[in-house]
Amino acid sequence: MIKGVYADKLLEGRKTTTIRLGIVKPRYREVIIHGHGRPLAKAEIVDVQVKKVSELTLEDARRDGFRSVRELIESLERVYGYKLDPEDPVTIIHLRVKQRFDNLDLSDPYLGLEPADIARLGLRYLGDYLSDEEKRVLEDLTRTNSIRSTAVRLYGSIERRGRVRRVLRRVLQELLRRGLIKGEKGYRG
Repeated sequence: MIKGVYADKLLEGRKTTTIRLGIVKPRYREVIIHGHGRPLAKAEIVDVQVKKVSELTLEDARRDGFRSVRELIESLERVYGYKLDPEDPVTIIHLRVKQRFDNLDLSDPYLGLEPADIARLGLRYLGDYLSDEEKRVLEDLTRTNSIRSTAVRLYGSIERRGRVRRVLRRVLQELLRRGLIKGEKGYRG
């Protein structure tokens, strides 16, 4: 989750990193950027660096959307709630926005999203809306990113992939209805 003002900078290209206190090892190469209470974009992690607070440079601060190292450190101290020690490790995660969620491709049945992306969004934002079976389908898709593999794993046959597709379409329709993602001219579902 990125705070609104920082998320806007990331989408505009004025912020290309996020800095986290401690040593962070991202689990995925691609991440979904959330801000303003909704998903904003998919980004690729292009590099990860670990430094001490004392080693942060003006370039590190600027890539993270700040005018100075002092401004960056003060922001980190506000976020983490204490004064940072110069020896504290920080992780600099370099990001490249791959796909914004406010102008999705309406010519694609899944709006240009990967099945795993739809699944992650559905599980995060629609938990109260989903049946237990739909949750199982989405959880499996987060692991396989494959409609076919999920059909075989959950239903025993590739011929059951229509059930998986229906779940994906239902999730997409609800994400659009709630305004969490957007296409150019609305959904043609």
